[in-house]
Amino acid sequence: MTEANLQFSTSDQAKNWLENQTTTVLTPVHAKAKELRDNLNLQIHALTEVSKLLFDVSSKEIERRNMKVYNRARALNKLARVFLDRLKKIPAPDQVSYESISKYVQETQKILFVTDIDLKNWFPRISPYFIMDRRKFLAVYEKTKQTYMALNDFVTKEYVKTKTLEEALHELNTLQDIEKQLMTLQQDKDTIKNERVPLEQEIAQLEKQIEDLKSKGPIDKLNLVHAEIENLNNELKNTLRHLQKPFIKMQALATSGGGGGITPDELKKINQYLDNPFDALVTEKSGYPELSEILEKLEGMLAKDTLKLKADKARKAEQTIDEILHKNALDSLQIRCVEMATNRDQLVLSSKMDEINRNLAQYHEQLNLLKARKTSVETHETVKANSYQETVDKISNLKRSIERDVYAATGKKIQIT
Repeated sequence: MTEANLQFSTSDQAKNWLENQTTTVLTPVHAKAKELRDNLNLQIHALTEVSKLLFDVSSKEIERRNMKVYNRARALNKLARVFLDRLKKIPAPDQVSYESISKYVQETQKILFVTDIDLKNWFPRISPYFIMDRRKFLAVYEKTKQTYMALNDFVTKEYVKTKTLEEALHELNTLQDIEKQLMTLQQDKDTIKNERVPLEQEIAQLEKQIEDLKSKGPIDKLNLVHAEIENLNNELKNTLRHLQKPFIKMQALATSGGGGGITPDELKKINQYLDNPFDALVTEKSGYPELSEILEKLEGMLAKDTLKLKADKARKAEQTIDEILHKNALDSLQIRCVEMATNRDQLVLSSKMDEINRNLAQYHEQLNLLKARKTSVETHETVKANSYQETVDKISNLKRSIERDVYAATGKKIQIT
């Protein structure tokens, strides 16, 4: 029958349960590790002191300048300095854990290994001098190696058995820290959201005010006038469509020095009728005398075939000229155009329109500032959201790792929800 998983709703519950389950196992292991660590630390301290002794006695012998001993004293002095520098690099860890003690053992092993080589290479060269001091050093050194071996044996044979269990407890501590980070990130997300929402509300309110200004009063009327002006402009373009090619030919003839009697002012007017016939007709006096003068000259050119138009195009142009000059085809259009232009100018120049434009400019400036702030807040919010999700994933992975380690160490299946 399959054993049901032990479920824990919080990492704190899982940690308390695991500590209760493993106290009897870990407490004596940690106590033994601490004892052996302290013993090795004491021996390293003793080895440091005896290295200082070698340094001091060799320094005194160097000062005496006894040439029989001088070179050996210098060699011992240098060797003692090397020993002291090395021993400074292996401080005992404050906290007892498999990782810290293992690292302590490894660092000590490196120091002892290179020290063994130095002793084999240099102590025979120093002989027979400093024999008592060297023996004292070697006695302490051998005891240090024995103490190291005791700690190393314990770590590799006993402590390693509880490594997974200790890692599970360490991971639970890490999990609690990360869960606190997640709470902080959630608070940050809420704070940013509380900053973003009012900005969105202000933006929506400003956009509504702008839309209201544009859809009511003078602006709405002006939009209608502009729409009617666009319609009139298109109507005029259609009415004058058969004059487009002749006008272009007239321009080319005038600018190339071909004559035709077209003045610079008339040339500008032709260009205006081609680009924007509404403005061209509005700026004419009643009866559009400038256009009439141009058409009369065009009529003469067509009669003489000065423009070299195809017969069909010339015929249609002549028909349009006749309708404008002799049948007043543009009279009603000019009246309507002037009326729309007057309405437009009155609306644009009104005090109400001036006030609305000022308000719109102010609203648009405020809107741009609010949107810039909103973009900044949203960027910050995205960063926090990504960090939040990464932390959620990290917590999930850590929970699964803890569950595996607990099972490997205790044989019991747990689930941290």
